[in-house]
Amino acid sequence: MSLKAFKTQVLPVKDKLYRFALRMVRSEVEAEDIVQEVLIRVWNKKEDMARLENVEAWCMRITKNLSLDRLKSSYVKRTDQLADGFDASIENEVTPYRSTEMKDTMKRVDKLIASLPEKQRQVIQLRDMEGYSYKEICDIMEIDMNQVKVNLFRARKTIKENLVTINAYGLG
Repeated sequence: MSLKAFKTQVLPVKDKLYRFALRMVRSEVEAEDIVQEVLIRVWNKKEDMARLENVEAWCMRITKNLSLDRLKSSYVKRTDQLADGFDASIENEVTPYRSTEMKDTMKRVDKLIASLPEKQRQVIQLRDMEGYSYKEICDIMEIDMNQVKVNLFRARKTIKENLVTINAYGLG
């Protein structure tokens, strides 16, 4: 792989890699370190890239593995940190009340996602936040299609049930 190919195939996905790592390790500094390490590993294995079907999925798999390694090493202390920059204004007519309500809902969803089991959290991140296809998720996570679908269904169901309960103030 040439430098030009690296710039056109790998560098455009670094933001996705960062968001995925951030969702897993919950630390901006750690996520940046992981992405940097991924890019170095990909560059060092540039000869192997010609054989790959999906370079992006390969990069995501490396990111997943490095993130899990960091979590297992007890080096990262998980915090209840939200991704910065959430823009709640969908229209120009969003009232301050509606804006606050949307931000609160996103905080709840973020906490609910963070409380999911690891596989469910990864699948929902890849599918609903990053927009990967089921096949790409299979490649990234190295699991079969049924596991992807089951984990995504369970994650969505858990989040929906918890939001309904929260929104009903415990009466539902």
